[in-house]
Amino acid sequence: MKKGIFLLLFITFGVVAQENKTVFFDFDKFNLNETTLLQLNTWLTENKNIEVSKIYGFCDWKGTNNYNDSLSIKRVKTVNDYLKKQNIKVKGNYEVRGFGEDFEQSKVQSENRKVVIVYEKIKETIPQITDEKNLKDKIKKSKLGDVIKLKNLYFFNMTPRILPKSKPVLYELLCAMEENPNLKIEIQGHICCQLTGDINNLSVNRARAIYNYLITQKINRKRLSFKGFGVTKPIYPIPEKSKDEEDENRRVEILIIEN
Repeated sequence: MKKGIFLLLFITFGVVAQENKTVFFDFDKFNLNETTLLQLNTWLTENKNIEVSKIYGFCDWKGTNNYNDSLSIKRVKTVNDYLKKQNIKVKGNYEVRGFGEDFEQSKVQSENRKVVIVYEKIKETIPQITDEKNLKDKIKKSKLGDVIKLKNLYFFNMTPRILPKSKPVLYELLCAMEENPNLKIEIQGHICCQLTGDINNLSVNRARAIYNYLITQKINRKRLSFKGFGVTKPIYPIPEKSKDEEDENRRVEILIIEN
């Protein structure tokens, strides 16, 4: 399945053809098991710009009709709740159906215990960047050893999850990597607001998040590396004296390895 790319703000949306994803469940269960969770998370990573319009639940033939109808609806609710928790857009009036066992059953019983997610990929139109001092220009003019800060790159608090408003800078970085095939970089993460340590390896994981983004966009991993420095290289002394100083210390940069 094609991987979506992080895009710029002020996006124009259009909806393309419907597709579906099937999620399987253990016998007589409506919770997501570890295997299903892994498969679901992998799918969500590759399909961020989607809108779910229908969620259908199914059961095998074992048990009464009423029991299976109830179980299939519970499976639908489990999937719906998980999608929303992952910030996946689900239509407010999305169609819910529990088929219980009333459908053409597969001879393989495990294939009947499922939920089918019907979704649409959202097509995005990307405006051109007109700022002459944009990231691509800085990278193009850079030389070996230069360090460039990724401005306007934001994360959810105390996590490596990238906020949607960071899409422009990510897209600029991707374009720079695509337009400069000889470019090699080290992605460097830094944190703020603590004297020592790196809670949950946050600086490493944030740098890794940018690395993973570029990998999913087909940038050769041989051109990339990442490293976390914690609070060992602050721009302003710690403890910081203002929110602005905290913001400056809390950053991701790229080191030009080859250009």
